[in-house]
Amino acid sequence: MDDVALAILRVFIGFTMAFAHGLAKLPPNEMLIGGVSSMGFPAPELFAWLAALAEFAGGIFLAIGLLTRPAALMVIITMLVAVFGAHGADPFQKKEMALLYLFTAFFFMLHGAGRWSVDHFITKRK
Repeated sequence: MDDVALAILRVFIGFTMAFAHGLAKLPPNEMLIGGVSSMGFPAPELFAWLAALAEFAGGIFLAIGLLTRPAALMVIITMLVAVFGAHGADPFQKKEMALLYLFTAFFFMLHGAGRWSVDHFITKRK
């Protein structure tokens, strides 16, 4: 049952990240690019694309459990920027969602995808 629960959590978090957050940022609009620029990133258009793709592709890969640890790391880096950059001066309530994604991705980076994942299927066949 633990494997099923982890898979449900991973799929929900991954697809929610991909489709509720990442896809909405593709292609990056002027507001996102301006936000990235205001945080002091060089080449804000490039970093806006990287953030959007990290949320979209990282979410998809996390959901299906493929390259789970690198995908989780992409989400972690993006959420760290969201928590401490984009929402740095905001109250906790504005950071809460990014923190939930951050810590869930951190869990999957440490734990891996689990038995119900593409990663497990690939390593099991070797």
